[in-house]
Amino acid sequence: MPATRSPRVPAEERLFSLVLALLSTESGLTKGEILANVQGYRQRYTPGGDNASLERQFERDKDDVRELGVPLETIETPGATGNNQTLRYRIPKGEYDLPEDVRFTPDESALLSLAAMAWREGALSADSRRALLKLRSVGGTDDDSEDALADGRAVDAYAPRLRARDAAFEPLRAALDRAAAVRFDYITPGSTKARMRQVAPLALVQHGGRWMLAAHEFATDSDKNYLLSRVVGPVTTYEVGQHEAPADAGERALAELDRVWANRTATIQVATGSDAERRLARRRGTTTDADGRLVLHFVDPQILAEELAAFGPEVRVVEPSAVRDLVCARLERLVQDHDDTPGEAARG
Repeated sequence: MPATRSPRVPAEERLFSLVLALLSTESGLTKGEILANVQGYRQRYTPGGDNASLERQFERDKDDVRELGVPLETIETPGATGNNQTLRYRIPKGEYDLPEDVRFTPDESALLSLAAMAWREGALSADSRRALLKLRSVGGTDDDSEDALADGRAVDAYAPRLRARDAAFEPLRAALDRAAAVRFDYITPGSTKARMRQVAPLALVQHGGRWMLAAHEFATDSDKNYLLSRVVGPVTTYEVGQHEAPADAGERALAELDRVWANRTATIQVATGSDAERRLARRRGTTTDADGRLVLHFVDPQILAEELAAFGPEVRVVEPSAVRDLVCARLERLVQDHDDTPGEAARG
């Protein structure tokens, strides 16, 4: 009899449950307690078994939570310094509360609640409540946190902070569940014209805060990653036989993205005290060179160029020249789009 597949838990739901769990404990939770009890991990956790891939998922999730601005901290167990298995994780509630002078009227709270409900598409509340109740058996929750979740205050406070999914997400996830092939129009980075792609979805992954589809492209007989924000128009399924994705497809896709990310860096000069300095310095893996310039890791030069161009004069790309040229090209097009005199964009 074939093994039953674990239900897919969306990444943002897993992060939501992780944040709630870590807010609900003063003493913190160990990695083992989190993997065994929190929604999104416990479905794949094997007591006493090999949970290496799940532990790697948790390590990536910690980075994503911190990139969202959540102050996740670690506490070492006395007498076990350096032992990662006994480290305890928590989110100090006082550091993640709204400022005391921020208050919402009943109408504003209702609007926030509706927005959070639309964001989570009705899937979060029941599962997250079950996850939090399950954590009580570990001794990690308190009544205030459970009451907040029950009456919606926790949803209002935290759900809107998590990044919403792209429009292509749901039809692609449905195709994954059915092991169906899909068609969609896709704009390649650096191009302005969409081209139809026909692929077998392998996994939906989130890397660097962006959703990507790992898929097998029939035309080239190769595996590729597609940025969901570059999918335009509808995603449609079609019959060419079932294409069951390997169980480790998501892990393999993320490992390849991590490999590319680790090997690609860009050195940039940022204006002191600028928004660019504050935001880019907090990116995962960012370091400072001997001249005080930021060294950023990236996967796609086109995506990085779009991000850097948005900071305008606050950023100057030192190297590589390919990224610098892409940023300059974007800024020149921006000038052209707002210049009343055609052909004068790059002058001066």
